[in-house]
Amino acid sequence: MLENPSATITRTIDARGSYCPGPLMDLIRAIREGSIGDVIAVLSSDSGSKIDIPKWVEKAGHRLVGITTTDGHDEIVVEKLR
Repeated sequence: MLENPSATITRTIDARGSYCPGPLMDLIRAIREGSIGDVIAVLSSDSGSKIDIPKWVEKAGHRLVGITTTDGHDEIVVEKLR
């Protein structure tokens, strides 16, 4: 469920079919390449992503916008804060 449904996604990473730590590493790369305020959606079919990505987001000082599950995958949306 999205915390801020009006957040505009600026980049989508399709990591479906990739296994841990692939989706997280793709997100970290996107965060490094992005600008403050970017909203990144990670599409992941790896169930560990729902645990690993939010933990990393909190530790790294960014914001978890929300997580939704549809059609056998999760959409994890993150906002770059720093």
